Amino acid sequence: MESNILYIIMGITLGLLAIIVVAYLMLRKKMQNSDVKRINSLINDTKEKRYSLDVFYQKLYIKFQKAPFIKRYLYKIRRRLEINNLDDEYLTRMQTAKIIFRAVILVTLLTIGVVVVTHNNLLLMGIILIFELFIIDTLTDSMVDKIDNNLLLQQIDFFAALRHSYHETNMVGEAIYVTAQDTDAVEVSRQAEKIFEILNSSDPETELEKYYDVAPNNYLKEFAGISFLTQEFGDRKVNGESLYLKNLENITQEMQLEILKRDKLDYTFKSISVISIVPVLFLEPLKNWATNNFGFTVAFYEGKSGMLVQLGVILLTIISYIMIRKLKDNGSVKRVEDTQNPWQEKLYKNKLIKKVVDMFMPKQHTAQERKEKRLLQDAASKQKLHWLYVSRLAMSILAFIGAIITIIALHAIQVNFQYTNPTSDYDLIGTAEGGELKKAKATTERQNKVLDKLRGPGKTVDDKEIKKVMSKIKDYADKSDTDIKKEIKQIKKKLNIINKEYISWVEILIAFVVGYLGYMAPYLIIKFQVKLRIMEMEDEVMQYQVIILMLMRLERVDVEMILEWLDRYADIFKEQISKCLNNYESGAYEALEEMKEEVTYQEFIRIIESLQSAVEKVPIKEAFEELESDRDYYRDKRKETNARLIDKKGRIGKAVGFAPMVVMFVGYLIFPLMYIGMTSMSSVFTSLQE
Repeated sequence: MESNILYIIMGITLGLLAIIVVAYLMLRKKMQNSDVKRINSLINDTKEKRYSLDVFYQKLYIKFQKAPFIKRYLYKIRRRLEINNLDDEYLTRMQTAKIIFRAVILVTLLTIGVVVVTHNNLLLMGIILIFELFIIDTLTDSMVDKIDNNLLLQQIDFFAALRHSYHETNMVGEAIYVTAQDTDAVEVSRQAEKIFEILNSSDPETELEKYYDVAPNNYLKEFAGISFLTQEFGDRKVNGESLYLKNLENITQEMQLEILKRDKLDYTFKSISVISIVPVLFLEPLKNWATNNFGFTVAFYEGKSGMLVQLGVILLTIISYIMIRKLKDNGSVKRVEDTQNPWQEKLYKNKLIKKVVDMFMPKQHTAQERKEKRLLQDAASKQKLHWLYVSRLAMSILAFIGAIITIIALHAIQVNFQYTNPTSDYDLIGTAEGGELKKAKATTERQNKVLDKLRGPGKTVDDKEIKKVMSKIKDYADKSDTDIKKEIKQIKKKLNIINKEYISWVEILIAFVVGYLGYMAPYLIIKFQVKLRIMEMEDEVMQYQVIILMLMRLERVDVEMILEWLDRYADIFKEQISKCLNNYESGAYEALEEMKEEVTYQEFIRIIESLQSAVEKVPIKEAFEELESDRDYYRDKRKETNARLIDKKGRIGKAVGFAPMVVMFVGYLIFPLMYIGMTSMSSVFTSLQE
């Protein structure tokens, strides 16, 4: 039966791979038609090959749109790429199809490997195949991250070229346009052209606000904002150097630090991500090696205990994987989510579900509600409070159902092992082979007839009942009293195990505990995100210092404008800054004082105090004079902060990433070999003494 299922699964997988290859060949053939040849003849040889591949991805995009499962990932990736590509539909489709195509090929090959390795364990196979959904997200995220990192690198080269253009023209808009036309980097050129259009529009302030919502990264926002202010109020010379070019240098240095940070994070977590997943793939090979070399471990690996450890390793792997993704996330690409109508909102619209969810949610206008909303804000989560509770209840129900199914499956596995495991005396030294194996299987089949008649939940059986049933079975007619006595002992041992394999109230209680853990899981993930954000607090405040450093010497810059800029780039302190801006008109100093009382981070409090000084008629450049004088110190401190942050994340990541590997070797290999070996040796010595 298992062999047939294996062949079916492998056949389906290979069939899908064959369909992909055939589709590729067919599309290539179509691209050789007269129309495409005519187009290719109009361009050079190099671009002919590239165009053909581009057309292939465009057609592949249309095919992926019609695939039910793939379509979900297609639109998810597309929404993220649209941020970089602005209105370029052709490039967005091509990049999306390229990423999905690569992911499909990799997942197909991985699926074949999983099926080959785990074909003897259908439950493990199913769990690992489901786990591949997480891997798909990782693959697609990493591919999109590369595109965003490439844009950052292009921006550095673009700003270097812009400096030369500005020296020649002394006009912001003209320099941006000339540099955009001269650069070969398509992505950054498109962004620069968009900024040029904004600067020359009839209402640049409104258009600039719209661009802030779609800009791929904060550095382009800063560049667009500084360019607008310089064009609007003019450039100034500070110590004989253009203030606009000095600000470009500050933005460039920020980008260089960010690129180094991302490279170090990628390098640190590249191997950890793989290490955290590998144990799942080695469970079945380890099991096969142990059972083939140490026969006494078969009962553990084929029974309930072995499956429990397997499930534990898989669960730990999933948790480790999620935590590593959170640790590695550098915010390189905006995670575009459906914040209007996600699945939680769709469920919440159901009247019955809404009533149930409202029963668990804290009452409106209570301290608990404010506390939990503040937690979501601190985690920079776009979730609404009722979405969080829908997720918690959904996870709780799924965890409870999963626990019940797992308990039933574990009982079935244990009973099946008693019915299928060859009954022999070769548990300690090795395994039965050849004629001995055939004889052991015959003994099992013979004893199964007795088990069928005497098994029952909680039922106790004595030797007389077993012997009475055996006397009615023809297979025992020619057996000696010694053999019958030995088999009675074996059958009784099996019955004691089988008759205990039913769902008990303790297991139902365990399922409820698992359900509660599922209920707490989304909440704990939010708490973990808050902890990670606290780790990056110092880095964000230093970004504020750079923004203030760029603004402090510009004409007509006031405290309110600085707060607007900080609010635009804020993450950790966004709520406090937004609230301060809302209250600014009713009293600037008081609004800043209220914000100071709400934060505890000392470096940010110093910035607030300097802003208060600027409100009290002290010029902004004097209020933040120490930023200018200690600029080199703050730059070195920023580098050190990033290094410490990456080191801290790396240490946490290594501990989390290696946890599944350690549990697999200790809990699934070393401990069973030692414990079962010692108990088996003890039982053998006891038998010899008797």
